[in-house]
Amino acid sequence: MLNPSECTLYSGGAAGTEACFGEMAEKYGLQEVNFSFEGHQTERTRGLRILTNEELALKDVSLSYVSKLMNRQYTSAPIFRKVLQSICWQVSSAHEVFVIGEIMEDDTVKGGTGWGAEFSKICNKRLIVFDQKKNAWFTWDSRWVPAGDVTITERLFTGTGTRFLEASGKKAIEALFKRSFK
Repeated sequence: MLNPSECTLYSGGAAGTEACFGEMAEKYGLQEVNFSFEGHQTERTRGLRILTNEELALKDVSLSYVSKLMNRQYTSAPIFRKVLQSICWQVSSAHEVFVIGEIMEDDTVKGGTGWGAEFSKICNKRLIVFDQKKNAWFTWDSRWVPAGDVTITERLFTGTGTRFLEASGKKAIEALFKRSFK
């Protein structure tokens, strides 16, 4: 079992899933780093790390590539690009990634959250998704596989997901931390 004081949650500090992950990290005594950027609203200020424009540019990604990969059209608004770049910082900083959302028929995860999951696949990170509609955890192994009661196994991990956190998602995050850091 991991020592919580040696663990770090990487997230974005946004309302919903990320705020819940942050609250649990604080409750269990983990370190917390929330990547954000100037002008972006965050709910969590603990461990807030404001990325510079130069740092964001290091994680730049083609919006046409992301749109094609995700089978959907994303806006080209500068703020959205920065959100994608900050998600890249979260994922690349961690050894495993936990996402709360909904797995779609095409094996992507719904919404902007889906980029975190896809980037995790590209980076070959351990990827675990809690599907709020199915009320179950799944792990990526060239396809989605039911994962049962997962635990955090790496000292450096990402917790991200939908702003629209449902009761099932909140309960799943709370149980994840309880199992991982008794």
